[in-house]
Formats: sequence, C-alpha cells, structure tokens
Amino acid sequence: MMNQLFGEKLKFDWRIVSITILSTLLLMVDYYHRLTPYYYWDRVILYLFIPLFVILVFFREHPGKYGFSLGDWKAGLLLTALGILLMTPVIYYLGSGDPSMQEYYKPLTNGLPWTTFLDLIGWEFLFRGWILFGYARKFGAEALWLQAVPFALMHNGKPEIETLSTIFGGFAFGWVAWRTKSFVWPFLIHWFIATLIIVVAAGPG
Repeated sequence: MMNQLFGEKLKFDWRIVSITILSTLLLMVDYYHRLTPYYYWDRVILYLFIPLFVILVFFREHPGKYGFSLGDWKAGLLLTALGILLMTPVIYYLGSGDPSMQEYYKPLTNGLPWTTFLDLIGWEFLFRGWILFGYARKFGAEALWLQAVPFALMHNGKPEIETLSTIFGGFAFGWVAWRTKSFVWPFLIHWFIATLIIVVAAGPG
C-alpha cells in the first residue's frame, strides 16, 4: 500500500545533496546578511572557508579534487592570457559606452584591486571549484551548465547587458576550470575583468 502511494525509493548521492543545499543557503545568507563590515570578507568566509571546511572535515577529501590547486598550470597561463586579450576590448567598450555599467561600477573604485580579489576568490571557488567538480562526478560535462545557472541568477540586479551574458560567461569560466582542473585560472580572468570594468567605468577622473 505504502509503496504504491509513494512509488520507488529515492536514492541520492549525499555529497551532491550536501553541495546543492549548502551552496543555496550560502548564496541566500550572502544576499540577506552581513557577517562583517565588508561584503568581500563575507564572501571569503561563505564561499571559500566554509566549503573548504566541509571538504576537509565532512567529505574527508583533498581540496585539489575540487579544483583547489594550480592544475594544468601551463594551459592555465595560456588560457588566462587569451581570456584577458579577448575580453579587454569588450570590457573597455562596455565600461566606457554603456551608461548602466558606468552608473553601477563607478562607485566601486575604493580599495582596488584587493576588493575585487577578495570578492571573487571565494565566489569563483564556489562555482568553478566546489559546485563544478562536485557535480562533475555525477553529471560529467553537464556540470558546466549546472554551475552556470546559479552563477547567472546571482547577477540579477546588475546591469542587464552583463546579466544576460552571464550564463555563457559562467560556462566559459567553468570550461577553463574543467580544462585546467583548477579554479585559479577562471578566478584570475574574472578578477582582471571585474577590476578593469570598474576602472574604465570610473573614467580618467
């Protein structure tokens, strides 16, 4: 009777469940609360320290399995240089020519480049390390799109032209991490992009 009502017994990978629930909660906590006076330190705690703690203490795994290493550093250096080369003219065009980008990013110049460094190092590990490589064990290359979805949704509220592109940008960052087996290289590309867009939006003055 009960089997007919509820159907077959569901079986879950407890690591996938843990990564999904914890990542969702961390993103929500970041949205609703401030843990420190500075949002970028919050993101280091939420997106870097907590996932690393879970990996080490509860999963009992090496963080390198989640991209916390240099990986294929030769490919990483080449892809980082290529990413910077390709994105620089795009960022310059958007930062200097789109009023919504200028309005959003111009006030964020204080503390550069360290504010963007701290803001993004945990952010990139969450998506291109913890989620990507955690999901990849179960879903393979599909994890590239799966991690790009919450990444894109977390851009709501930013300039529309940027937000609409983030599903593709998230995939591209994910592919760099996938190729190099490291979150470091997409982080470096993202750090450069974020810093440059603020500098360009602020203008020469």
